Amino acid sequence: MNAKTEFAFVETNGIRLRVALAGKGPLVVLVHGWPESWYSWRHQISALAETGYRVAAPDVRGYGGSDKPAAIEAYSIKEICTDIAGLIDALGERRAILIGHDWGAPIVWNTALFFPERVRAVAGLSVPYTGRGPAPRVELFRNFYKDRFFYQIYFQEPGVAESELEADVRTSLRKIYYGSSGDALKAGPRARKPPDAKYLDGLIDPDPLPDWLTPRDLDYYVGQFEQSGFRGPLNRYRTSEIDFAELAEIADRRIEQPAAFIAGRLDPVLAFVPGVDLIEVMRKHVADLRLVRLFDGAGHWIQQERPAEVNAALLEWLRGVD
Repeated sequence: MNAKTEFAFVETNGIRLRVALAGKGPLVVLVHGWPESWYSWRHQISALAETGYRVAAPDVRGYGGSDKPAAIEAYSIKEICTDIAGLIDALGERRAILIGHDWGAPIVWNTALFFPERVRAVAGLSVPYTGRGPAPRVELFRNFYKDRFFYQIYFQEPGVAESELEADVRTSLRKIYYGSSGDALKAGPRARKPPDAKYLDGLIDPDPLPDWLTPRDLDYYVGQFEQSGFRGPLNRYRTSEIDFAELAEIADRRIEQPAAFIAGRLDPVLAFVPGVDLIEVMRKHVADLRLVRLFDGAGHWIQQERPAEVNAALLEWLRGVD
């Protein structure tokens, strides 16, 4: 990172978030996913700050230096969207541009719907916006994946995934990051696992790491999760019934703000619902989708795997927003 990045603790929605801050200008909030950190945006923070934006990249509640409530319901979609709206307020701004990756994408998509007056434009990386759906997501996944392993089903029972992933944080993260990357997925789709498998079963432990993830990068992530644990981050997967109820109030709304979607063509998320083109579904729910960019050979960690290309796409979109 070239632009000077500073850290602040910001009070919002009854909790305290650690936020990486850089630059001056219109506010852009970068929201990370699972299992990540503000650090996931290390390549974007400087690029945006040096182009004339004020950048804020929080640790989402449950992660890193931010507060970590214990209750599952503290991680509902509306609670976290309210965190982001409150962060905009706390930084003294009326509106912001929101960009999110992985779980950060549903967070920013839904913040644009719950708090439309606070969101100037919105971009999702990896996860397209597909609306509320006909039932809680875990119910849908149990139907789609009834005869095989699916990680979001495995994550439902508190303590099970925590025990597996926290036994050796470094090995867990190494396998997780590699397993969903373009480097691993170029070999073909993941092998199916039986429903009673564990998350890490069958995942390759890379040696060496792919070029986009340096030993220093991995060290940072490991330090964060050794300190914070996985409970808060995993609780986000355990709120599907709560989320379904909360999303009822915005279920009939379309996202009206200028929007963008960026992903790797190999991203497993795009194949979550067998036989359904999620990007085409998104087009029905997003009124002003100005940019869709898919990168060949890239996987799930798109802004880390292809930072230069993602930065160029984001800046192209932002110029249109401005």
